[in-house]
Amino acid sequence: MSNKPLHVVILAAGKGRRMRSDLPKVLHQIAGKSLLGHVVDSALELKPAKIHVVVGHGKDLVIDSFAEHACNDRLNWVEQTEQLGTGHAVSQALPFIDSDNKSANVLMLTADVPLIRSSTLSAMVSAMSSSPLALLTALVDDPFGLGRITRDESGAVSGIVEQKDANSEQSKINEINSGIICADLEQLKIWLSQVSSDNVQQEFYLTDVVGLAYAAGNPIAALHPDNNAEVTGINSRLQLSQVERMFQAEQAERLMNDGVTIMDPARIDLRGDIDVGSDSVIDVNVVLQGRVRIGRNVYIAPNCIITDSILADNVTVHANTVIEGSELGAEVNVGPFARLRPGTKLADKVKIGNFVETKNAQLDVGAKVNHLSYVGDATVGRNTNIGAGVITCNYDGANKHKTTIGKDVFVGSNSQLVAPVEIEDGATIGAGSTITAKVEANKLAISRGKQRQIDGWKRPTKAR
Repeated sequence: MSNKPLHVVILAAGKGRRMRSDLPKVLHQIAGKSLLGHVVDSALELKPAKIHVVVGHGKDLVIDSFAEHACNDRLNWVEQTEQLGTGHAVSQALPFIDSDNKSANVLMLTADVPLIRSSTLSAMVSAMSSSPLALLTALVDDPFGLGRITRDESGAVSGIVEQKDANSEQSKINEINSGIICADLEQLKIWLSQVSSDNVQQEFYLTDVVGLAYAAGNPIAALHPDNNAEVTGINSRLQLSQVERMFQAEQAERLMNDGVTIMDPARIDLRGDIDVGSDSVIDVNVVLQGRVRIGRNVYIAPNCIITDSILADNVTVHANTVIEGSELGAEVNVGPFARLRPGTKLADKVKIGNFVETKNAQLDVGAKVNHLSYVGDATVGRNTNIGAGVITCNYDGANKHKTTIGKDVFVGSNSQLVAPVEIEDGATIGAGSTITAKVEANKLAISRGKQRQIDGWKRPTKAR
């Protein structure tokens, strides 16, 4: 890594017309994070002095999207009022880089290349120790639409020719420009001052600095990424979907290398900060998003969505279960078709069955809610059993109220617990009861209308 201070300039001003969207292109997402967000996070790993983001179309939306970013104070937003080319965009950011610090390096990135790795960028910055200019290139089978790298007889990089300006011979070159360049600050200022708009698009190309550096006799370092997916740009919805699958394949490979079994790597989506323990199994169509921590030997069945949650070792999540903002202890068993909403905390060996919904509920060790029940704003004690169709009536139309259920309680099916209410240890609630007052320990509480049988009853029949 070079000893010079590093400034990063990210080009994010374009509209992205081929996306056919009112949303700025750089805010479209890969794995739940904006394209710009991916690039910013990779740049942050280099610990730059500052990141200068050049914005234009939809600038307010772009800036607002980073209001909650942990490193927002490291970002400097630079407006490009007229889109006159990439060279012009970079020149708008240069005045914000400390002009007294003449030894700085400037790393220039594009916001629509989201898979770039910080390790690749670090290698580029390191190459600056022996050259005033470094660029990232790639060898591709189909270079159409991309800038071509030209080289002289000795093989040294001599320039970059854009697709629209390339002649027939240059169009055959399959080494392309990634759009990622690193340059010495003072040299970059000189080169950009010499860039003209004498080209087909009448724009100031950043890529022209390569030819200017070569003409001045400067050595140019050219590096390649380990995987060409890193430099895949996004200009359309099709390319967005293709890069999404590239990213997901990479994430699935990472988990499998860590000892996780993924039943079909093509049918899993990881959208956030995901960590999964070894010997866990993830079946098809599972979505993990936000910050998810999954222990060892966990099984997640098909069609589950897990968001911002923690699952301890040996948890089983059956099919079609949705878990959000929850914590599951060891050997918990959930689903199928369960929904755990934020604030749910399940201690070890808790059982949540099919079509059960919980919200802001804490269940102690061994508690069971097997089917068709709602438990919200409640605490449930150890080894308590809640039968089918039980509802904690926690909302009075204006405020939420708490239900407190002790240990070893049995709540019969189709009962309503009207909060605020407490059921003490060992109590039993008869099926079909509506409980509105405290139930004392080890007592049986029943609240039902008296059953009657009516003689002479005739069932209604349809009129002819």
